[in-house]
Amino acid sequence: MAENKSFADSCSCTIIHDDVVNKVKALMPQEEKLYDLAELFKVFGDTTRIKILCSLFESEMCVCDIAALLGMNQSAISHQLRVLKQARLVKFRKDGKVVYYSLDDEHIKQIFDQGLNHINER
Repeated sequence: MAENKSFADSCSCTIIHDDVVNKVKALMPQEEKLYDLAELFKVFGDTTRIKILCSLFESEMCVCDIAALLGMNQSAISHQLRVLKQARLVKFRKDGKVVYYSLDDEHIKQIFDQGLNHINER
């Protein structure tokens, strides 16, 4: 049975509301910023990276600890940490031979929490 849609698929009017279009166009971020935002959200699109971020909300951790926690090998974790580091979501510090990872700043937790709140609304 076909599902009833509660929204219109397209607009049946042919009039362009220039005032609205111009107002929104003036408020839109620059194209480059939107591209960067899309790239950031792509980083959040991987379950392993989400799990790593979630673990770093609780504590600074080294690769060995994250690998043990997630039941994965260190190489796979290191690869995902590189992606997170390039996206400026995690930072690291060295203590002798051990490298500890943590969240780059509080914004990361806020982004994560907003997404989780949205999912939990269902």
